[in-house]
Amino acid sequence: MANIKDIAEKAGVSVTTVSRVINNHPYVSEDKRNRVLKAMEALEYTRNIHAVHLSKGCSNMIGVVLPTVNLPYFAELIAGIADAAAEPGIHLSLFQTNYNVQKEIFALSQLKQRQVDGLIFCSKAIADEKLMEWEGPILLCQNSDISRFPTISIPHQEAFRYGLDYLIAKGHKKIAICLARKKGMNSYFRIKAYKEALEEIGEVFREGWVMEKAITINDGKALFHKWKKWEEKPTAIFVANDQVSAGLLLEARAHKVKVPKELAILSVDNHEISQALGITTIDIQTKEMGKQAFAMLKKRIQGQLNERKVLDYRLIERSTV
Repeated sequence: MANIKDIAEKAGVSVTTVSRVINNHPYVSEDKRNRVLKAMEALEYTRNIHAVHLSKGCSNMIGVVLPTVNLPYFAELIAGIADAAAEPGIHLSLFQTNYNVQKEIFALSQLKQRQVDGLIFCSKAIADEKLMEWEGPILLCQNSDISRFPTISIPHQEAFRYGLDYLIAKGHKKIAICLARKKGMNSYFRIKAYKEALEEIGEVFREGWVMEKAITINDGKALFHKWKKWEEKPTAIFVANDQVSAGLLLEARAHKVKVPKELAILSVDNHEISQALGITTIDIQTKEMGKQAFAMLKKRIQGQLNERKVLDYRLIERSTV
């Protein structure tokens, strides 16, 4: 592979002149610039971007670590991050992990090698204690007991409990919940809120009424058929995803099940589909979280103190409860 010295020899100029041409510095004559460019082309010279990053001390790029881009929650987060990054001209590098710890470690290695200037973890499998072993600006889109990391989060337990209390106030006691996955910090808090709410109204906790691995509209349709087969049916299902809620509602309507009279549906997200179908949902400001996450990470990269933010939520009443 050709280097700057090779280019200088072929073009008949100094190494300093070649460096100036490569970095678009002024004060290089047009003749010398053309000679350097022709030499670079002849030698098939490619800049060592890693070396450029090291010399500048930054890559002008941040990494976004997330399990999947298919879930609207994460798509909204990315949209918020991208909107905020566009103005200062920062590029994004996405690391889709499917909650594979080794893939998360690869993203961390890119931070260590300065391929990215910082990382935003939208959700993760790696433990906070393991994360402590890595240096560099890291922001978490979830709460953490470790103060080293800036965090921005939603009070999942509080918001989920608010939704459960709303269903209870509407007369529901037989309530099932549906999550993307049972494992993970956010799900832990949601299940905790669910157990506490049931205990307060004297209802038994049923493990089978905590459903998971539901992300898409088709998953919501499958959820309806599961509900339909149960001998004892919940009168309400609290779903942590508008896409799943949409599938559940559409399939209920297709089978002439009256919503909310026979089955109430409460959702989380407040995406456009919930508005279009009239789904009662909890708005958790996902896109705003992405925008603020980028701003907070940028401050951390600049050496400012860590911030810890918790965003607000609101219930939007429509027609499914």
